[in-house]
Amino acid sequence: MGTVFFIVYSLILNAIPVLLTNGILFIINLYYLVKIYGRNEAFDVLEFKGEEKLVDKFIHFYQADIKDYFPDFKSEGMNGNLNFVVLRDIVIANMFSATVSENGDAAILINYTTQKYRDYKVGTYLFDKEKQLLIDKGVKRIVYKNAINKKHQLFLKKMGFTIEDVDGKSCYAKSL
Repeated sequence: MGTVFFIVYSLILNAIPVLLTNGILFIINLYYLVKIYGRNEAFDVLEFKGEEKLVDKFIHFYQADIKDYFPDFKSEGMNGNLNFVVLRDIVIANMFSATVSENGDAAILINYTTQKYRDYKVGTYLFDKEKQLLIDKGVKRIVYKNAINKKHQLFLKKMGFTIEDVDGKSCYAKSL
């Protein structure tokens, strides 16, 4: 954005050296943006029970960041739930655990994406491309009862979640 500002500025002032420098920077930045966002990545989902060592190591490694997004999360509560990880180029990018009620509400315990992969691609994959996986598991609506982190709330809004009344409490929810 700054490069575009300086290009316009240099055109107004007829400052050719500034125009050339920022024009070259603009082309370089555009090249890398196309390269980054045009990359074809492989996504996959692997289910787990909740007692695996890799899951414990993941939670322990990201414990401080997880607390910022899911302060009430306890790994002991994952057993018997709908649990899976989202792999992005064979690396764990996201951990998901939800309790699915009989009416199809999936109350999220954790849907944590590592900081490296917070570019909305995991959310788009999970809530759009893999929506059928959730439906096949009996999920009709995804509910976040305690989304307190502002960045997480922004993510939820971008993914199409709205604030709804769930059991007398305002929650972020999205119907599938």
